[in-house]
Amino acid sequence: MSETGTAAQTAPDQPAQIPAQAAPASTHPAGHGAPTQGNGWWNSDAGESTRRNLGLIAVLAGLIVIGIITRPDLYGREGWVVDNIWSILKLGSTVGVVAVGMTFVIIGGGIDLSVGAILALAGVWCTTVATQEFGAGGMIFTALAVGVGVGLVNGILISYGRLVPFIATLAMLVAARGLAAQISSKQTQQSQSSTINDIAASSFLGVPILVYILAAVVILGWILLNRTTFGRRTVAIGGNVEAARLAGINVRLHTMLLYALCGLCCGIGAIMLTSISTSAQAAMATNYELDAIAAVIIGGTLLSGGRGTIVGSLLGVVIFATITNLFALNGLSTEAQNMVKGGIIVAAVLVQQFRFKSLTQFLKRNKVTASA
Repeated sequence: MSETGTAAQTAPDQPAQIPAQAAPASTHPAGHGAPTQGNGWWNSDAGESTRRNLGLIAVLAGLIVIGIITRPDLYGREGWVVDNIWSILKLGSTVGVVAVGMTFVIIGGGIDLSVGAILALAGVWCTTVATQEFGAGGMIFTALAVGVGVGLVNGILISYGRLVPFIATLAMLVAARGLAAQISSKQTQQSQSSTINDIAASSFLGVPILVYILAAVVILGWILLNRTTFGRRTVAIGGNVEAARLAGINVRLHTMLLYALCGLCCGIGAIMLTSISTSAQAAMATNYELDAIAAVIIGGTLLSGGRGTIVGSLLGVVIFATITNLFALNGLSTEAQNMVKGGIIVAAVLVQQFRFKSLTQFLKRNKVTASA
């Protein structure tokens, strides 16, 4: 399953036509030609997402091996996959939903530091006494509306107020947390809706409902990014804003919609998190923005925008959830866990920089050779 690459990437089934007499000699170190025209998917730029995802799967397999070695009584017992894979996915389901929205924002050239605060605000707002009087439907509608509304505010400040995304969303992080504390009077609000509370406690065909929600959001996000004009425009804006504008894309409107989409994912995540804890408070979802951004980066999305995958982001979430599970089972501290996560993030960014620099050099060499 291939994902969207750069805005200017040539479709795999329609390679750029170069006259035979002008065709350049191989410039790839391995002798396979340009990255976008290599012999086989392994050497082509089009296969980069597949290679990266295979690498993430290998990392995940390595973590499982570590689990089997350190805790054979849990990871090594018969039926571990069936019994525990769902618990790991359930553990990362909320962050996974938020990561889908974050993937769109980062591919579009932005960033959202306020997602954790939006989750808290949406969760607190939907669990107020007044909101709960409308039942589960009213709570779900409120959480989604708050998420989209706050996302729109972020988008308007960035698109039309011309604020830097980092500053705008950082300000929203503080403001949303403050408003959540004001609404809840700094108290924990209990969810009285059995429908909401049963979401996290229920399963269908042995699979937790939270995993179904995560799967639905991931599938819809993948379709939106890879099979719609919205997704292509997102990649185009992240790759080159000025070129996208000259191509007729309404960059400001689209950017605003990206943050609204991220807010919608936060609203869904707020319902999921409220169901897990059967309550909501202003301090909930702390550091979720860091977890979501980290998962997206690990999944291969460029911080500079223009390239990214939904599948990669999901694998990043699963890897972090597995790390959390391993640390908890082995009785290791949260501080050690955060240090490991920080190291993984740094390594992922370094790999991104190396890969992007190499790709740029390959393209420049091929362009010069073709024009010679």
